[in-house]
Amino acid sequence: MDKIIGIGNALVDALVMLSDDKLLETMSLPKGSMQLIDETKLFQINELFSTMHPKRATGGSACNAMLALANMGMKPGIIGKIGKDEVGTFFRNNALEHGIDAHLQESEQPSGIASTFISPDGQRTFATFLGAAALMSPADVSAEMLHGYQYLFVEGYLVQNHELVERACQLAKEAGMKICYDLASYNIVEADRDFIVEMVDKYVDIVFANEEEAKAFAQTSPEEAINDLGSRCEVAVVKLGAQGAMIRRGGETVRVDAMEVQKVVDTTAAGDFFAAGFMYGYLQGASLEKCGRIGSILAGHVIQTVGTVLPEDTWHEIKLNVNTILSE
Repeated sequence: MDKIIGIGNALVDALVMLSDDKLLETMSLPKGSMQLIDETKLFQINELFSTMHPKRATGGSACNAMLALANMGMKPGIIGKIGKDEVGTFFRNNALEHGIDAHLQESEQPSGIASTFISPDGQRTFATFLGAAALMSPADVSAEMLHGYQYLFVEGYLVQNHELVERACQLAKEAGMKICYDLASYNIVEADRDFIVEMVDKYVDIVFANEEEAKAFAQTSPEEAINDLGSRCEVAVVKLGAQGAMIRRGGETVRVDAMEVQKVVDTTAAGDFFAAGFMYGYLQGASLEKCGRIGSILAGHVIQTVGTVLPEDTWHEIKLNVNTILSE
């Protein structure tokens, strides 16, 4: 089976459940967005969190996807940057414990933390202090890191660092790799659309977007956006939340349903887990429909828990269901 490595912000998530959305307004955080914050804002949030007992887990979009693939039995890799601190050690140890090949550079700056506010409807809002992750540079990515991998998964949150994203994509293409790109967040796409379009047109083979990201990219409806994205790369995936997903490859477009769940607890990493499930099927040559169904299974399970840590029995159930789909 082909192997995949991700590149992204190495973050640790600190997650809290909200009883309502008033706190988001107080902290000037648009619901459902990802906002970059400085150390002063992080200190304010940490003071707030000290009374809210946050749950901690490793995070970052690419890291979430690679962790999900590791839990499915694959041996993915991850490229990122952490600080020389307890938070960075937590991140590194978690990756290694799951069998992920961790290419983690170290910095004197503190490790990145994504303060995650989970609304009653399960929607998550991120206040992200990038810390050491923001200092990842083109020099931190080498051809040697990509050796032995056939796919590179690029996290869209890296897009602020144009040189880093382009360097990683160039090295991947020189190595004959396919590139997967996740658009990350609608406000990220809106802020840097021209560069993202250029990267998709120039390098990307598989693109992942949710409904709002697709609209921001194509500046049209999701139904029309899937055609726009699909005309630019080999495979386009537009995730529609509870309405499932649309997938296009060439002249073929399929739609898959979302997994039915009793209650959405937290949508953190739903898109990352969908991408991981899709790629798990895709790397085994499964049909688009099967890839989408596998993505829906992983996403459906992660939204029923706080954060991204699923118990072993849940992963066992997921793998049984996935194997059934693949054997059909």
